[in-house]
Amino acid sequence: METRPYVSWDLIENFMVDSFVAVGVPRDDAKICADVLLESDRRGIESHGCNRFKPIYIDRINAGIQKPVTDYEILKETKTTIVADAHDGMGMVASHKMMTSLIEKAKEYGMAAGAIKNSTHYGIAGYWTMMASKADMIGITGTNARPSIAPTFGVENMLGTNPLTFAMPTNEEFPFVLDCATSITQRGKIEYYARSGKDTPEGMVIGRDGKPQTDSKQILKDLTSGNAALAPLGGIGDTLAGYKGYGYATIVEILSAALAGGSFLKALSGLDENGNKQPYHLGHFFIVLNPDFFCGVDKFKKITTSILKELRESQKAPGQDRIYTAGEKEYLTWLERKDKGVPVGEAVQKEFIKIRDTYNLPYKFPFE
Repeated sequence: METRPYVSWDLIENFMVDSFVAVGVPRDDAKICADVLLESDRRGIESHGCNRFKPIYIDRINAGIQKPVTDYEILKETKTTIVADAHDGMGMVASHKMMTSLIEKAKEYGMAAGAIKNSTHYGIAGYWTMMASKADMIGITGTNARPSIAPTFGVENMLGTNPLTFAMPTNEEFPFVLDCATSITQRGKIEYYARSGKDTPEGMVIGRDGKPQTDSKQILKDLTSGNAALAPLGGIGDTLAGYKGYGYATIVEILSAALAGGSFLKALSGLDENGNKQPYHLGHFFIVLNPDFFCGVDKFKKITTSILKELRESQKAPGQDRIYTAGEKEYLTWLERKDKGVPVGEAVQKEFIKIRDTYNLPYKFPFE
């Protein structure tokens, strides 16, 4: 049962927008950024919503390692491709511009792809693929990130959590959306554990000594210092096929960095050679496919819906009441939250109050 107080969607959106504006983000860009963050909370992906508003965005802007005004520069463009440089601006703003353009190209040519370099955290990857699914198209995206994952049989954090994400339109109330990291967990989840005073489950993180770690706050420190690493999907070693997650994470790294000629691996640490903070210089890639140029949108959605329904209707394991398909649980979370608002924990409450007071914003929260 949820015990955290709820904040209405309108109140929290207006507060986020005004807060972004207070640190120099143009208002139209601030609306995009706030919507991306709130989409995380709408879908129950709390590791990327309100929990990250201050530490990942506001604090980085104030630290001078992320620019509030996004200079989105197109370096190369064809009828079906775009390569862009975000110049360390807001990754969400650059990604919105990219996906908007790629969807238009795919409407005309059937498919389009793009890559961005020198970017920053772009929120939940599913936001960008769902832009495509809302236009009755298939969306695919991935992003590299600061080093967190150790290669199979290694202990050094080399790869980012590197999500590989897909969204596909259906005839149901929600699209098929697979949005997950290629690590067994993501840094944001551990940040959530730390802020909630919880340990990280054993087996998700490996130390330099090859042993698992569970202290969430210590893990975050050790990930930054290089003394701990996340295990790839499948886990440590190859017994449960951890090499598969390692391989997928590497694919995302290559596509996120090499297509745009951007930075990769250790260069994404956010620290210079002297240990000082610097921009992360992240890379993202995006692909849009238009089913109308294949079997047709209607037939694609019909077949996709049939596949998903047959999966959900297949025989359930003993003791299980339901089988889900990707995107369904997130949709159910939205139905539960849409009239209630966003549940806000104590740590985030304190951050909201601090931001409000720092910038003299005229807000009163229900948890005060």
